[in-house]
Amino acid sequence: MKKILIPLFSLVVMSIVFHIDSRSHSKKVLMLAHNLDENHPVHLGMKFFADKVYQDSQGKLQIKIYSNGQLGREREVLELIQLGAVAMTKVSALSLESFVPLYGVYNLPFIFRSKDHAYKVFDSDIGEFMLRHSESKQFRGLTYYDSGARSFYAKKPILRPSDLEGIKIRVMGSKTVIEMMNELGGSPTPMGYGEIYTALQQGVIDGAENNISALVLSRHGEAAKHYSFDEHIISPDILIISSEIWKRLTIKEREILKQAANDSKYFQRKIWQSKTREYKKFAEEQLGVQFHFPDKKPFVQKVSRLQEKLAEKGKDFRDLIMKIRSL
Repeated sequence: MKKILIPLFSLVVMSIVFHIDSRSHSKKVLMLAHNLDENHPVHLGMKFFADKVYQDSQGKLQIKIYSNGQLGREREVLELIQLGAVAMTKVSALSLESFVPLYGVYNLPFIFRSKDHAYKVFDSDIGEFMLRHSESKQFRGLTYYDSGARSFYAKKPILRPSDLEGIKIRVMGSKTVIEMMNELGGSPTPMGYGEIYTALQQGVIDGAENNISALVLSRHGEAAKHYSFDEHIISPDILIISSEIWKRLTIKEREILKQAANDSKYFQRKIWQSKTREYKKFAEEQLGVQFHFPDKKPFVQKVSRLQEKLAEKGKDFRDLIMKIRSL
C-alpha cells in the first residue's frame, strides 16, 4: 500500500509546489517556506529575492513565501524539500549538519575569525563548493544569508566559561554545538525554537544561544536579561532549492534564480547590520536587557580541540577546515 501512496502523494504535492498558472499557461509558481517572523532580516532578504525573480522573469516565475512555520518546523520543511513537496526554504547550517555532516565545519566555534572572514569564505570557491555539496541529499544551495553571530543569553551574566557550569542552555540539534557546550561545562538542552520563550519563563532552561534578533522578535529578552557577546559561532542561513524542482526549470529560469539569490545576499547583509543596531537598542531600552562583552580568549581555549576532533573524521573535513583557516 505504501508503494502506491508515496507516488500518489508526490504527484499531488508536485502539482501544488510547482505548477503552471491555468490562466496564462506560462507562469510557474514556487513555494518557499520558512519559520521566521516577517520582520526578520532573513525574511526580508527572501522577499527581495522573490520580487527580483518576478521582475527578471517578467512575471513568468513567481516565488510564493510561507513564513512563520506555516508548513512546519525547519527540519520538517527540509524533509519536504527532499521529497520535492516544497520548492525552497531557508535553513540554518546548524540544521543542515544532520543531513550533510560536512556543514558541521561551518558550525565549529571560532572557525571564523570575524564576520568579514565569514563573508570571504561564503563568497569564495569554498562557499560555492558547499552549496553544491548537498546535491546528493536532493537539494542544492542558492546563496548564504547573514544570520549574525551566536552568543549566550541567560538570567545571569555569562562572562567566562565557568559561568556556564551546571546551567541548562537551549541548543539546536547540532552535534557540534552540543559538543561545544559540553566542553564549556554547560548542560546542552536541545529543543525547538518555538519552545524557548516558555521554557525560559518556567525555568526549564536557564538560557540559550542565538543572535541578538531572538531577544526582540521572539521576546526572549523578556525572560533572559543578560546577553554576552562572546560570538562563539558565525553560522549562516542558506537558501536552498529542491533538486527535483531544479531539474524541472529551464536554463534561463535557473540563471534568474541564481542571480536574484546572489543579489538578495548583499541586500540582506545591509539589512542585517541596520536591524541588529535596532534590536540592541530596543532590547536595552524597552526590555531592560544588559549587554556584556566578555574576553573571548578563555572561550576559544576551552573549545580549541573541537576543530582537530572534527578534522579526524576524514579528508573532506580536514581539507575544508584548513582552507577556511588559510583564507
